[in-house]
Amino acid sequence: MLTGLPSFVLMPFAFALFCLNLAFSGTLVFLGGLLKTLIPIKHFHYLLHRPMHTVYRLWTYNNTLILRLINRVEWQVNGAENLSKDAWYLILANHQSWLDILVIAEVARQHTPEPKFFLKESLRKVPFLGMACWALNMPFMKRYSKAFIEKHPHLKGQDIETTKKSCQSFRDHPTTIINFVEGTRFTKSKHEKQQSPFNYLLKPKAGGIAFTLATLGEQFDKVLNVTLLYPDNPGHVMKDMLKGKLGKIVVNIEAIDIEQAMIGDYFDDVGFKESFQLWLNQQWQEKDQLIHQLYCQHEQEQVLETQVNQHRSV
Repeated sequence: MLTGLPSFVLMPFAFALFCLNLAFSGTLVFLGGLLKTLIPIKHFHYLLHRPMHTVYRLWTYNNTLILRLINRVEWQVNGAENLSKDAWYLILANHQSWLDILVIAEVARQHTPEPKFFLKESLRKVPFLGMACWALNMPFMKRYSKAFIEKHPHLKGQDIETTKKSCQSFRDHPTTIINFVEGTRFTKSKHEKQQSPFNYLLKPKAGGIAFTLATLGEQFDKVLNVTLLYPDNPGHVMKDMLKGKLGKIVVNIEAIDIEQAMIGDYFDDVGFKESFQLWLNQQWQEKDQLIHQLYCQHEQEQVLETQVNQHRSV
C-alpha cells in the first residue's frame, strides 16, 4: 500500500496507472468492436461478446486493485446478496463523483451482468474510453436545452431514439443498464441553482428511465435503487482518491419489483407521466433520508472508534 507517499507523488502515479489500465483494456475492446463492424455476422458478434466483456471485467478488477493500492479504503455493500449474473437489471443511482462509475462497475463485476452506462456524447471523444464504450454498445446521449430544441425542433426526441436502439441490442445477453438519474454530478452550486427539494440530491429526470422500462420492462428482473456515499470525503471525491485519502465507500442496493403500473407511455399519456414522476420523486425522497441516516451512522461509528482508541491508550 502506497498511502504513505506525499500527494504530489501519489496523484500522478495513480493517474498514470488508471490511464495505462484504460489504454490496455480499451484498445483490446475496441479491436473487438472493429471486428464486429468488419464482419457483420450476428453469430460472430455473439462469439465476441464473452472475450470483450471479460476484458471489460479485467479493466474493472484492475481499477479496484489500483484503488486499494493507494487508499486504505473500506467497502460497505448492502443488499447485493440475492443478485444474479444471469439476470437483467435497471439501476437508478445518485451521482456524486466520477468515482461512481468505478464503484458501480466493481459491484456489478461481483454480483450482476456487465454494466452498460448511458454516457454523455462528449465522452465519445475521450481516448480509449470513448472507443471502448462504443465497441460495447453503450449509448451516447446528446442533451439539448429547451431553448435549443425550440430553434431545432427536428432534434426533439433524439435521446429517446438512442435509448430505443440501445435497449434492443441489450436483449441478447443478461445486462445491467445504469442511469445516473440526476443527469449530472452533485455539486452545491448545481443544488442551489436547481433549488432542489432534497438535502443531498439533485432533481431526478424521469423520461429516459420511463422509456427504458417501456422498451425492456418485461425483460428486467428488478429495478435496483442504488445509493452511493463517501462519508469521509464530502468534497472532491476523485481528487481525494488520487491523493490516497479516500475513506469509506458505501453502496446500498434496494431491489424493486417491476409492476405493470411502472410501464407506460411517458410522452403521450399525461396520467402515466404524472404517476411515474411521483413514484421516482418518492424514491429520491427515501434515498435522501437514507443518505442522512448513513451519515449519522458513520458519525456514531467514528465517535465510538475514538472512544475505544482513547481507552486503549490509557
